[in-house]
Amino acid sequence: MEDYAAKMALKPDAALREYVTGHAQYREEAVLAALNELRQRGQPAPEDATLRPQLEAVVAKAQADADALAAEAPETDVADLPRLYSPAGIVVVSATISVVAGAILLALNLYRLKKGNVIIWLVAFVIAYVIGRALLLKWMIAHHLFSPWTAPLIDLPVIIAYVWWFWPRYIGTYQFQPRNWLLPLGIFMLVIFVVLLLNPGTAQQLKEQIEQQMQQP
Repeated sequence: MEDYAAKMALKPDAALREYVTGHAQYREEAVLAALNELRQRGQPAPEDATLRPQLEAVVAKAQADADALAAEAPETDVADLPRLYSPAGIVVVSATISVVAGAILLALNLYRLKKGNVIIWLVAFVIAYVIGRALLLKWMIAHHLFSPWTAPLIDLPVIIAYVWWFWPRYIGTYQFQPRNWLLPLGIFMLVIFVVLLLNPGTAQQLKEQIEQQMQQP
């Protein structure tokens, strides 16, 4: 009602009269607001005494029905909401560790929602990306186009796909109990640390290979 009142306050007298004379075409709240505005301007409509009781009754009934419907609507208990890793957590893990790690969190969400068939599509998507990424990086290194910012930029579309495609399409809800994504982040970092500790020459070897390929004419 307040919105209609503000709207009618900006209209000229002729437009307000149109709401009253053509009341069958408009919402009851709008016509009632027009009657109120005309009365405030000292130009009450001749139809006011006839129309107002009808309109007020309709508006009151609609409000009562809306209140009753809202009261009957079951409130979702927080305990009944699924425990999921949030989109923000998936983005942080994907950007910090790798998009494969982010895909694992997303797959765990899908598993909890019993959408195992979607996990297959997610795995296929990630495998295709990893292969395409490796080929693209190899081509960029061979053509001296590689830079430290290349890999994060290549990962960006995949991260966006997680939160703007997979989440709204297959998770389908933003009402959930957020799971702590710091724990899996720590686990992923620990795994990487252990791998590097057991294979100290791996990172250096990879760096040397990239430098050699970039130095080739």
